[in-house]
Amino acid sequence: MEGIQTVKQRFGIIGDDPKLNRAIEKAIQVAPTDISVLVTGESGVGKESIPRIIHSLSHRKHNKYIAVNCGAIPEGTIDSELFGHEKGAFTGATTTRSGYFEEADGGTIFLDEVGELPLPTQVRLLRVLENGEFLKVGSSKTQKTDVRIVAATNVAMFEAIKNGKFREDLYYRLSTVDINLPPLRDRKGDIHLLFRKFASDFAMKYKMPTIRLDEEATQILIQYRWSGNIRQLRNVAEQISVLEQNRTITPTTLRNYLPDSGSRLPAVVKESTQSDFSNEREILYKILFDMKSDLNDLKKLTLELMKHGDVKDVREENESLIKKIYSEDDTYETAEEVMDVLQISEEAVPASPPPPPADPYHFAEEIEEEETLSLHDKELELIKKSLERHKGKRKAAADELGISERTLYRKIKQFDL
Repeated sequence: MEGIQTVKQRFGIIGDDPKLNRAIEKAIQVAPTDISVLVTGESGVGKESIPRIIHSLSHRKHNKYIAVNCGAIPEGTIDSELFGHEKGAFTGATTTRSGYFEEADGGTIFLDEVGELPLPTQVRLLRVLENGEFLKVGSSKTQKTDVRIVAATNVAMFEAIKNGKFREDLYYRLSTVDINLPPLRDRKGDIHLLFRKFASDFAMKYKMPTIRLDEEATQILIQYRWSGNIRQLRNVAEQISVLEQNRTITPTTLRNYLPDSGSRLPAVVKESTQSDFSNEREILYKILFDMKSDLNDLKKLTLELMKHGDVKDVREENESLIKKIYSEDDTYETAEEVMDVLQISEEAVPASPPPPPADPYHFAEEIEEEETLSLHDKELELIKKSLERHKGKRKAAADELGISERTLYRKIKQFDL
């Protein structure tokens, strides 16, 4: 078994962080077996190095090693890419095609971003892990394959399982051994080493002197958060190597290449929050429930009027309900005005409800139309008679009708009296 330092040199891995060393050690230990391995860690930490180590130290090293980026393949074609398809299986399938699992028989497949696999493909993958069998798209013939699977993800898998985006049984089959690579911010002792390595590589590539950081710039480099990890560090080293004329880099120069480098605040990590769509859906549900509640209240008030016929009693018993229903109505400015109209129209409500006809739906339509007309006409008739009796004196007419003078004035304008 090769040692950690030998493997680092062979695969160009730089750093001596204990967590990094532990990840490499686990890869060396599981390599001779056929155990499935799940490599976890943030994007840009170098997860692709682990499956290469495992394959090169295994008995499969002379067979194929295929790396597949699951997140880069469209959902409609990923089954065909992984498992192959028969001629005529779908539009454009003009020939029979072998998939990666057939091509890599006896070797290793690295499934990067495995958390992005659609659920139907996860079912197919689970079958391969359980008994080494798969079906080509459009075929009913079962095929066998002997493939070692190493997967990697930067997704929070337990969160994905909770949200129904990843199968729990597949997760446990993939993660027989879990190898986690630490983020660069947790490997502070390795940051400057990596930067120097990248700077040296780019100096050779572009045939120019190597850039160097002064002491203060080095401290800024080490304390920076590096949310993009090694990939971001490499990108910054390349930009500075190409763009800066002065090969000694000062803090001012370095900060120009570090997004938000002036902020010392800790990064906010967004954990389990609902999507915007879920929040909007909850708001819509609440609105619908409120509308249903208001409709039920209105039905209750109408039923009370139809049953009892005594508007004065109904008004007193349901005062809060009337205010709730009509407080924001455009026709009546206040609940008091609503009750004034009910008072005027008291005689228009029948003392007892008429017997129901054979067709209840037809009856409901008739009642609604007749009551609307009778209330309007009766209200108009009562106002006219009162004004005639009091010779147009609004205050006296309003007192007789039991409403405010302001309400009567509005009614006179409304009915053009």
